[in-house]
Amino acid sequence: MSEPSDRLKKDLTRHFKERVIEAVLFLAAFVSVFTTTAIVYILVSESWVFFQHVPLTDFLFDTQWTPLFDDAHYGIMVLLSGTITSSAVAVLVAIPLGTLIAIYLSEFAPFSVREVAKPFLELLGGIPTIIYGYFALLFLTPLLQKIYPDLPGFNLLSAGIVMGIMIIPYVASLSEDAMRAVPMALREGSYATGATRLQTALRVVVPSAISGIASAYILGISRAVGETMILAVAGGMQPNLTFNPAQPGATITSFIVQVALGDLPHGSIGYQTIFAAGLMLMLLTLVFNLIGFYMRKKYREAY
Repeated sequence: MSEPSDRLKKDLTRHFKERVIEAVLFLAAFVSVFTTTAIVYILVSESWVFFQHVPLTDFLFDTQWTPLFDDAHYGIMVLLSGTITSSAVAVLVAIPLGTLIAIYLSEFAPFSVREVAKPFLELLGGIPTIIYGYFALLFLTPLLQKIYPDLPGFNLLSAGIVMGIMIIPYVASLSEDAMRAVPMALREGSYATGATRLQTALRVVVPSAISGIASAYILGISRAVGETMILAVAGGMQPNLTFNPAQPGATITSFIVQVALGDLPHGSIGYQTIFAAGLMLMLLTLVFNLIGFYMRKKYREAY
């Protein structure tokens, strides 16, 4: 008579544990959704106060950004130009190098080399960005000035190059994981037709893993767009409307740091600019993520 009772108790205990685990998982998902919603609410509500004093057309189309001056201008395009320029330089560095590193680690590197190189590569991504900033300012900029003597001490070029070096681990690691997930049967089929390892890597493995590689690219771009300290230290934080990386410039994130460290009273128009700039940065990152989602969907359908 005790066996059915014991079995029932075990079933009830297991059912209770499953419910607890389900509740914990739901809570974790709810926290992420709640946090995102709260961030969007804060940005939108504070930006709404800003746009009650500053017309949207001035914010989008004015060519000056001087919110802290008496003659205030609020042209976000000035900060967008610096953000886009520095991010473009970083992407031009990180995507080619990160892809080549991923192809080597996935298709050519011996197991012992891969086991040593992968942790060092990921360690590169763990270096504090403030150190990268001073590396760009004190090492890379003087080095570039030997090649380009007219290069100013603060510029978007050295900051962008170092940003590219910083996001190489993101691009390389995620791309390498996507390539290693490609079934070995595809490689063996390519070898059976007489293809070399390089031909197999470029014409079979990379196309098959393109959705994961595209995700790595989008993550790297988003990481570059949201970078703060490297630009704050080495970029100059001078609001210039320029797409020339050899000039100093300010980005959206570096301006937010500049205002956050100042003495502007909370609620003033100058202080509210950081929320409007943050909202624009969030929308820019959202665009890149939507592009990444579209690319993943497209290439998954193609392959």
